Amino acid sequence: MIGKIPLMKPYLTDEVKQKVLEVLDSGMWTEGSVTEELENQFRSYLGCKHALAVTSCTTGLELALRALKLGPGDEVIVPDYTYPATADVVDIVGANTVIIDIDPKTMNMDYDKLEAAITSRTKAILPVSLFGNPLDYEKLGRIRKHYGIPIVEDAACAIGAEHGGIKVGTFADITVFSFHPRKFITTGEGGMVTTDNSKWADWMNSYKHFGMEKTETRLTTDFRRIGTNYKLSNLLAAVGVVQMRHVEELLVHRRAQAKIYHDLLEGNAKVTLPETTAGGIHSYQSFCVFVENRDFVLNSMRAKGIEVQIGTYALHMHQAFSENPRCKVDGEMEGSRFAFAHCLALPLFHTLTEAQQERVVRELEEVLTA
Repeated sequence: MIGKIPLMKPYLTDEVKQKVLEVLDSGMWTEGSVTEELENQFRSYLGCKHALAVTSCTTGLELALRALKLGPGDEVIVPDYTYPATADVVDIVGANTVIIDIDPKTMNMDYDKLEAAITSRTKAILPVSLFGNPLDYEKLGRIRKHYGIPIVEDAACAIGAEHGGIKVGTFADITVFSFHPRKFITTGEGGMVTTDNSKWADWMNSYKHFGMEKTETRLTTDFRRIGTNYKLSNLLAAVGVVQMRHVEELLVHRRAQAKIYHDLLEGNAKVTLPETTAGGIHSYQSFCVFVENRDFVLNSMRAKGIEVQIGTYALHMHQAFSENPRCKVDGEMEGSRFAFAHCLALPLFHTLTEAQQERVVRELEEVLTA
């Protein structure tokens, strides 16, 4: 068999290794100046007022909902087609989850269904900029203004994406990114919370540090509330700090790779390409296609040494949500079911060569004609 092509490879260079070694040698492995540097990089890159590094996108979303004081009786609207973490955090804080359908073309939240699902109990909207495809901030902005409901964006995959000239991370009331290894900016595990609201930022920063606050009137730390440990260590932050130095270079390269796939696949009657949100710039954490007989194609590609993957999950198909008394599935989920059955993620990572991309497409076309 010709060499295998993995789904992803983290961006790892000698510069990254050197930065990690510096932290190891320093002896300061927990959260500290390197984590703060990563937070500063995000503030500078996005132009937001506050950035808080956390242990994961999931814990970051939990922090956001807790900062909004959500709990029993409150409703949070989430899309059906997403990783379960998006909805998990609603249940974790004790609120009720309202699951709505997606637009099967963009795989992002259906805004008409979103508006129809809003009730007097709706206290937050939690949309997902899936795979790096930005949300429609114009439509969401109108909904937010009309109903006065805060938006917490699950931007796990969307570092570098934009809509209407607005960078993801600056539109939503609170935005949360992921640093999981499949993201092109990664720390292994970790996440970043961004907001312009100083009150929420201070509260989240305290909560992620066991509820502590520094005071001018006491020599020791003051614990003002019950909190927990959601700190991102210097060791993990060191990897992200180096990658953020090259974020624009990485984005340009990722989009060039996506264009190669697009050009190779455009016109193939057996492949449908998802749409980028109108007025948006995709960051391409993943490059996805829609195909018939997705599972057959997936298994056949893997047998050829090419690691492909499903897109993500349709929450209503899983017991954790379908049998949860605090979870309401609002609608038939036709768009989500289509995406779940047809979406296939192709290999995409920084060192993927054009020749490898051509092989991926060639093997895919052979499987589709089988």
